[in-house]
Amino acid sequence: MIDPKPATGRTPQRRFGGTVAQIRSALGFYKVMAYATGSMLLLLCVEMVLRYGFGKFIFAGGSDAFTGKPFAFGFADADPAGVVGGFNVSITILIVHGWMYVLYLISNFRLWSLMRWPFLRFILMALGGVVPFLSFIVERRMHAEVERELVAHPDAGQRY
Repeated sequence: MIDPKPATGRTPQRRFGGTVAQIRSALGFYKVMAYATGSMLLLLCVEMVLRYGFGKFIFAGGSDAFTGKPFAFGFADADPAGVVGGFNVSITILIVHGWMYVLYLISNFRLWSLMRWPFLRFILMALGGVVPFLSFIVERRMHAEVERELVAHPDAGQRY
């Protein structure tokens, strides 16, 4: 029979999933993606209000569908189409936010795995990209938590 080790009264040593330099790099990438994704989400919310609340798209270029005059930049009717040709900025906002959210999730996963946090924290970080203003709040809290843990456990980074 194996006897359990006696309790020493010490808490187990904290270990990170990487070096301090890797964690700081992941933290920087996370911060950039949190602000970029949060900003794009706010822009997306404005676009959705314009589209579903007022029936407008944001267009650049093209020509007015009713008069044939050149259209520079502004709001155009979504249905029926108010602009022929041109660049639909509204659709671009949707696509860019979608791909930025994918990069945001990658930055979340990288930081979460290096810090070896519980899975619930990853879910909270991921929600930052879909709830307006939450990415800014969560980023600030996660940044402070990482800094606090790095100071509290200076030897927790793995050595290679």
